[in-house]
Amino acid sequence: MTARDGGYVPGRHKIDDYGGGGFRFADMSHKGSILALPSGVSAVPLGAAAEIDESTIDRALSESGGLDVFVVGTGQDLLPLATALRAKLRAAGVGCETMATGAAVRTYNMLVDEDRRVGALLIAV
Repeated sequence: MTARDGGYVPGRHKIDDYGGGGFRFADMSHKGSILALPSGVSAVPLGAAAEIDESTIDRALSESGGLDVFVVGTGQDLLPLATALRAKLRAAGVGCETMATGAAVRTYNMLVDEDRRVGALLIAV
């Protein structure tokens, strides 16, 4: 993604690789964290799981058609998502799975292969 495209790539994309502070998908690479939704992949200005806030969750919940599952990759290590953020997802009927980013990438890709309505917030490692 580039500044020219506003940090957004439309369409549903599996994550081809991760590490080195970023991700590879859709035949391109991106340094930094991402929000992957069925409608597209966006850059998010988060460097750590502790920075995930209500506005990030609201972006995921605004997905047209809704989500069944939201996968959160918290970086190198598994860290819990704040209780209030989990409750917000649950109230919207969206399941939430929190795990280290590597496991989150694998889980997200598997759910995309299953054609599930899945979103992922992936903190770069």
